[in-house]
Amino acid sequence: MADSARESADAAVRRMEAYMRSHMREPITMRELALEAGYSQFHAARLFKEAFGLSPFEYVRRERLLNSARALRDGKPKVIDVALDFMFDSHEGFTRAFANAFGISPKRFSTLPPPEGWLVPYRYINRKRERMGDKAMDGDAKAVFVQIMERPARKLILKRSARADDYFSYCEEFGCGKHGYPLPAEELMGIKEALYEVVGAWLPEGMRREGTGSYVSAVEVPADYERPLPEGFESIDLAPCQMLVFQGEPFEDADYGRAIGDLMGAIERFKPEAYGYRYADAIAPRMQLAPYGWRGYIELRPVERVG
Repeated sequence: MADSARESADAAVRRMEAYMRSHMREPITMRELALEAGYSQFHAARLFKEAFGLSPFEYVRRERLLNSARALRDGKPKVIDVALDFMFDSHEGFTRAFANAFGISPKRFSTLPPPEGWLVPYRYINRKRERMGDKAMDGDAKAVFVQIMERPARKLILKRSARADDYFSYCEEFGCGKHGYPLPAEELMGIKEALYEVVGAWLPEGMRREGTGSYVSAVEVPADYERPLPEGFESIDLAPCQMLVFQGEPFEDADYGRAIGDLMGAIERFKPEAYGYRYADAIAPRMQLAPYGWRGYIELRPVERVG
């Protein structure tokens, strides 16, 4: 496609998307979208699917469900009111669509504790087809919750490794304490001024030192923290930033490894650009919290606004 034609097609797709976003609580027809695009209905639908990988109505349905999830967090409205606001015909139909998309019913979702920042649930499906005679088996569908949080200016107290690039190699290098955490992490748990819990962190290239590993045990403390550090530890100043917090479903101890792997895969597939953000791995470490089965595995990754 020539550059001018490509630019025209891209502009048409942007007009369709803008129309959808401004009419989420109203009926939307393909005829209206085609008029916005300036193309036939068939051509407009094809251009949109090429751009988003979804048909216009698949996109509208996804966005309505995402918006309904935010609405359920904002003021705790009745499920039926949210369903009707976002063009679902009935409580039952909305509940089925919401549960199918996110793996949790809207009623249960609305009772969860309110988050700091926005919270988006989304479902990822890791489908593996294995032949067992004539039987095909599908993997489970899981819900992932994605929350954006503000981090203030702060210091990161950490202990570098010589070569570790993940939790297991870090434990091999330093050993684990009586509670199963790396020994440096157990030392950090004694810092009463910590802003948050102790984490495992992957340092961005600009925060690493030559001849050291990327993975550390660390804890965030106030920017004015001046107490002496434990031997072998150091601190790094971190600027204010926003972090995406990814949280998987609770898991049984036996599923520990799979739960972590599933969430890591979901993080790689998540597109923050859809919400006006992009990953900003250079400004802060990527972090993982202790994976307790009762709360699910949690990772944090820095982001910044687009534009």
